[in-house]
Amino acid sequence: MKPIKNFDQLTAHLRSLNHRRKVAVVCANDEHTEYAIIRALEEGFADLIMIGDSAIAEKYTRLKDFSDRVEFVHITDSDEAAREAVRIVREGGADVMMKGLINTDNLLRAILDKEHGILPKGKVLTHLSVMQTPGYDKLLFFSDAAVIPRPTLQQRIEMIWYSINVCHQFGIEQPRIALIHCTEKVSAKFPHSLDYVNIVELCEAGEFGNAIIDGPLDVRTSCESDSGNIKGIVSPIDGQADVLIFPNIESANAFYKAMSLFANADTAAVLQGPICPVVLPSRSDSGLSKFYSLAMACLTCK
Repeated sequence: MKPIKNFDQLTAHLRSLNHRRKVAVVCANDEHTEYAIIRALEEGFADLIMIGDSAIAEKYTRLKDFSDRVEFVHITDSDEAAREAVRIVREGGADVMMKGLINTDNLLRAILDKEHGILPKGKVLTHLSVMQTPGYDKLLFFSDAAVIPRPTLQQRIEMIWYSINVCHQFGIEQPRIALIHCTEKVSAKFPHSLDYVNIVELCEAGEFGNAIIDGPLDVRTSCESDSGNIKGIVSPIDGQADVLIFPNIESANAFYKAMSLFANADTAAVLQGPICPVVLPSRSDSGLSKFYSLAMACLTCK
């Protein structure tokens, strides 16, 4: 499989598989979610279970063109709808879950429920994003911009494993993973830079399989070889990072929002850790971003 380098290639690859994933959509009550799910139907890689107020969802007239691929579960209470979606996933009735117009905390409460949720014991819940931006010749994954405030060493290791697995599903055989900091120097003033040393050592010992990991590195050095050459930095990443692991949620989220706003980057993101990928967009995300996120989830589900 050739590496998927942009979102058009992602969509084309999903079409070529000729295999539809079942998506449980919770409270699809907004136009951006409507765009995403209808386009997924048109592209032929998803069937839908619409869980929520069917009186709202049935106003989406385009859904009638796919009546054999869409089913409705009428539940007016959003918390109950979230619990029902989780139950359907847990019992194998859906491959992907997608958030519509429901509060994120409410959906996460159902996902994380210790008795009835879908996060296996010992798994780390984290947010993995991917970005297509002008000036970079491939997709760029990064984590975590939405869930883990300040990752522990073990959480970083799990984040890296998730990113490696997703990269493989995107056809990237040897992902290059940069551990991001404001400088290339290790300092006790920044404990995450000490974690980076441990992670690089694990990688060199073969812990992460066929992957290249280095850091600390700044974003520019990670994604532009000339920057490293000017600084005299020798790194196996060589300015060709596939994945950026950020030190904390503030830096990752700022990067995410800045690139979307000022660089016109297209983005997608899914939650990793639950038994299925969860599309958890912001209410302000565009329909296109939600569609790309849904495509990413359909590619990476088991």
